[in-house]
Amino acid sequence: MLSVETRHAVHPAQAKEMGTAELRAHFLARDMFRDGEIRLIHTHYDRFVMGGAVPAGGSLTLETVAETGTERFLDRREMGIVNIGDTGTVRCDGKGYEMARGDVLYLGKGSGAVSFEGEGRFYITSAPDHAAFPSRLITPADCKEVRLGEPASSNQRVIKQFIHPQVMESCQLILGYTSLAEGSVWNTMPSYVHDRRMEAYLYWDMEEEARVLHLMGEPQETRHLFVANEEGALSPPWSIHSGAGIGRYSFIWAMAGDNIDFTDMDFVKPGEMR
Repeated sequence: MLSVETRHAVHPAQAKEMGTAELRAHFLARDMFRDGEIRLIHTHYDRFVMGGAVPAGGSLTLETVAETGTERFLDRREMGIVNIGDTGTVRCDGKGYEMARGDVLYLGKGSGAVSFEGEGRFYITSAPDHAAFPSRLITPADCKEVRLGEPASSNQRVIKQFIHPQVMESCQLILGYTSLAEGSVWNTMPSYVHDRRMEAYLYWDMEEEARVLHLMGEPQETRHLFVANEEGALSPPWSIHSGAGIGRYSFIWAMAGDNIDFTDMDFVKPGEMR
């Protein structure tokens, strides 16, 4: 079963006037992981797609998505998949990729139908693609690690870069995930915006009762979302995307836009935020 939700782009002036329910409706990604279903959110931020596939021991196939206007979903798109569950298999273009928890699979333009099998919980990201690159399975052993922050500022963390220029080639999709050290709570601090790219987060590896206070909005007009495990947040180019969590958590970040320069950021000092 396939379901697709469309999210239209929001102007920052409109976001300033939104209440809690409206903010959550536009920017919180919920209920993406249901047994036996593929559930996608098709956004108008750089036509980025995020969602989940949970075969629950069976098999699910993603092929045609009417919202893209192409015969097959990957005819003019690339895809990044992260397995956040038990071991499962993704099949595409005549090949099978067994994925353990934390593995990342990149599928290039023109890869055809994609099937999900086994006990995996597959997080799906996708962006338009105008140049085909080879598909590749990237394990945590293959990624590039960057360590940032310090215990004194409660933001010690490890950034693992998977679909990233220092690891492999892609068209415009960049993806990795960040894990907080024991006792650290802040992610992406100091905060920043990158007007050339949108970004999406998926929070995972959290206890059921834990929450992350995800900060968003323009730096001088911040808003917030309370986010649970396996829920995500859409971050427009004009928005910051920082957060503080209760207990252990990690988050998958994915970006699409004008460039693939991970360091292309406009930082905002804590004292400048409101």
